[in-house]
Formats: sequence, structure tokens, C-alpha cells
Amino acid sequence: MQYDEVVLGRRSIRGYKPDPVPRELIKEVIAMAMRAPSSLNTQPWNFYVVTGEPLDRIREGNTERNLAGVPDSREFRSHGAYRGVHRERQKEVAGQLFEAMDIPWDDKAKRTDWVLRGFRQFDAPVSVVVTYDRTIHGGDIAPFDCGAVTNALVNAAWSRGLGCVVNSQGIMQSPVVREHADIPDDQVIMICVAMGFPDETFPANAVVSKRKSIDAAAIFVGFND
Repeated sequence: MQYDEVVLGRRSIRGYKPDPVPRELIKEVIAMAMRAPSSLNTQPWNFYVVTGEPLDRIREGNTERNLAGVPDSREFRSHGAYRGVHRERQKEVAGQLFEAMDIPWDDKAKRTDWVLRGFRQFDAPVSVVVTYDRTIHGGDIAPFDCGAVTNALVNAAWSRGLGCVVNSQGIMQSPVVREHADIPDDQVIMICVAMGFPDETFPANAVVSKRKSIDAAAIFVGFND
């Protein structure tokens, strides 16, 4: 694909074929993603690529603990609930997804089932857990760099016929992820990415989230025109 095709065509994929993803294809995608820029070329990221029984144990533990009311233990800092325009954008994409999946706003059972899919990492055959070295924990640079490599990862995957969704629900119970993905204590869990071959019959996969305009996002300073 051309770069424009990847960026403009990529969608967040929330429904996957059960087909396994070849290890060599994932390695190719990660190698492309690691061309992402990082501060002073520090490349703080690592990737724990999980599939099969270990991933099933993560899904089960994440779901059981969340349903039991175990507090969220994600390792990144949270700002709390979204408000204002950010909350409106959150609701807008939720509305798009619920419409595609035929989930009425007042149907609590269907909405709960949708949340559970997130806890299960949308039943994707692969989960890529992105971490960074604890020796540089505490600042904002390493998480920023992990954001860059995660963006590169989902785009590289799309260019190779794979779909992804960046999914913080999948790491809500970080001790479960750490145990079954064999993540040592010298790593901080930043995010996880569900990955697999898209199921084109899954309605939510057709959703393209709306974006704010260039005029709303970009401020040009010093231009004569």
C-alpha cells in the first residue's frame, strides 16, 4: 500500500477471524514499527506478543477480576473521566459503534456484553503488550515514545492485511497480564494492542471515527497568507 492508503484506510478492528497470525508476519510488522522516532534514539519500548492459552488466561483473569469489582490497576497515569468536548467525542464514536452493532443506549445487557468484549481484547488471536524500561519511569517521554511506536505498529499491521485496536481495557488488571505474558518487574506496562485478520462481516469493523477539522486542530503562526 501507499502511505496515504494506510493512514486513510486504517480502521480500529473489534472483530477478528480465528485464524492464527504467523510469527514471522508479526516480526515483520514490529520491525517496521520500530522505525518510529524516539527521544535521543532511546527506543524504550519492548513488545510481549501473546497468543493461545496464555492469552486465554489473560482474558479470563481480566474479565473475572473486573466483574468482581477489583480496582483498575493499569500502570499509566489517568486523568479521570473525560469532560467537555473530549467527552462529546467519546460519546460520538460510542454512538457510531452502538448503531453499527444494534445496541440501544438503554439496553444494559448488550452494553455490558460490549464492555466484556473489551476485557477479552475483542477475542483477537494476538495481543501485543507494549512496555517500557522501568529505569526511565516517572517522566512523560517514555510514554510519548510508546505512543509513537504503537501508532506505527497499527499502521504497519494494516499495510500487511492485519487489523488492530489499541485497547487499554485489556490491561485493566495488570497483575494478570504481567503473570501470563511473563513480563518482568523491570518493565512498565503501557498499553496493549489486539491484532489479527479482520472479520469483514463484523459490523463495528466498518465504523470510521469522525475527526475534527484541520481548522479546529492546527494553529498557523507567522504565515503571510
